[in-house]
Amino acid sequence: MRSIFTICACVLLAARASAQPGSAATAADGVAGRGATSASLQPAPRDDPQEPAHPQSEHDAQAEGSGGPTLHVRGFMDVDFAATDDRQSGDGFNLGQFVAHLSSSLGGKVSFFGETSFTARSNAFTVEVERAILRYDYNDRFKISVGRYHTPINYWNTAFHHGLWLQTTISRPDMIQVGGTFQPVHFVGVLAEGALSSPTAGLRYNVGLGNGRGAIISRAGDAGDVNRNRAWVAKLFARPASLYGAEFGAAVYRDLVAIDKTPGFPEWISSAYVALTREPEVIAEFSNVRHHDRVTLRDYDSQAFYVQVAARLPQAPLWKPYGRFEKILTDAGEPVLGNLTTSVATLGTRYELSDSAALKAEYRHRRRPGEPPVNGLFLQAAFTF
Repeated sequence: MRSIFTICACVLLAARASAQPGSAATAADGVAGRGATSASLQPAPRDDPQEPAHPQSEHDAQAEGSGGPTLHVRGFMDVDFAATDDRQSGDGFNLGQFVAHLSSSLGGKVSFFGETSFTARSNAFTVEVERAILRYDYNDRFKISVGRYHTPINYWNTAFHHGLWLQTTISRPDMIQVGGTFQPVHFVGVLAEGALSSPTAGLRYNVGLGNGRGAIISRAGDAGDVNRNRAWVAKLFARPASLYGAEFGAAVYRDLVAIDKTPGFPEWISSAYVALTREPEVIAEFSNVRHHDRVTLRDYDSQAFYVQVAARLPQAPLWKPYGRFEKILTDAGEPVLGNLTTSVATLGTRYELSDSAALKAEYRHRRRPGEPPVNGLFLQAAFTF
């Protein structure tokens, strides 16, 4: 492990020495039009949790008149390295996700946004339609869409989509990990969203109805719901104009989780968060997941939270050190999630290599009850194009 730390330090120092002075940090924080990049200097998040289609331009209008809409494409990619003392996990280099964002104005108030990922596996690449959204913008108070979303159940899941250049850290919190089971990451259905107040208060809403968790509970019901019960989600949040870059919110999610040879488990998820995306960056979230056993009439409550803090160095703004502590505590005998109890401490730094590329180095210390702790060093080169 000592040699890996030495290599990491040499790579980051060399990157700093070779970089040209300028506004790379500022530009990287503002790219992609969302409050989702390095988060210290970027614009505040957009007015909706899902990436909107590209605004219609004069060129788009001419293209539609001559045969159809114009498609806008943006790509993301990352390459990773991992070294841990867990013998059951793979070490070495890893080709991360290749992500394509596709957006198009379809004329009038109708737009489309799609997100597709290509993920390296041991013997092939898996292709996943992460999001596919057809939206009608009636006005700022009411927008309605259908498709596959990132569930608006907390902050991280709708602020940091696929494309790891967008987020400060290498990893997502375990509570909303892609492929995880604690909370549903994806949602297939219909979503209404809009403003409830003037920009001064910045109060907004999301309300969705759709398929619940699939037969594999880490997945959404992409090809149809597994039972006759639809899931719903509601989120209320505020971005006060007087607190630029700040967002506060809460959400609830309701579903009936289908488990073989059981009558199913009613699921209630409630969450709350605060996010300050200026300088310093502070994000904190809490979530409670309740499952009701219809046979024993017992309720199982599991909690998860994380707190992440990051700040650019005043004399070296291309560097952004960060830290995060997170914990999941599942109730004993949890019938749906099983035992997910774990705590993770993360320390790392991000270096803006250019306006569109970043290097990250991260140390993680993970603990699970009854198991030895796991330490790991992770490196990442992430970029957008």
